Amino acid sequence: MLVLDASAYLACLFRETGHDLVAPRLRECCLSTVNLAEVIGRFTRDGHDASVVAPRLIAAVREIVPFSEGQAILTATLLPVTRSLGLSLGDRACLALALVRRCPVLTADRSWAKLKLAVEIHIIR
Repeated sequence: MLVLDASAYLACLFRETGHDLVAPRLRECCLSTVNLAEVIGRFTRDGHDASVVAPRLIAAVREIVPFSEGQAILTATLLPVTRSLGLSLGDRACLALALVRRCPVLTADRSWAKLKLAVEIHIIR
């Protein structure tokens, strides 16, 4: 199992650099509901109907993981560690899920390479 960051999922969906590393692995990926909201938000920003887009986005990955109370607490504790890199709530939620699940994470965010966390990070570009 891999944890999919919104940036990597969007790169895949828009066929950006690194999409070829994500697309064949989507069925191995889980996605936090926080990151799902980010991805759906990108489409609604462009005028798409969330109720049409969401089922397709959900079906493409192996599992959508509800953002739990434990993940919320872990996400908050990551703030001091990630502040200097400017990681968002969604970024930290993705990392929290990877830490909880003890799974590698796929991201397009190069700054994650500087993190010193107990999680394997695969940067797709």
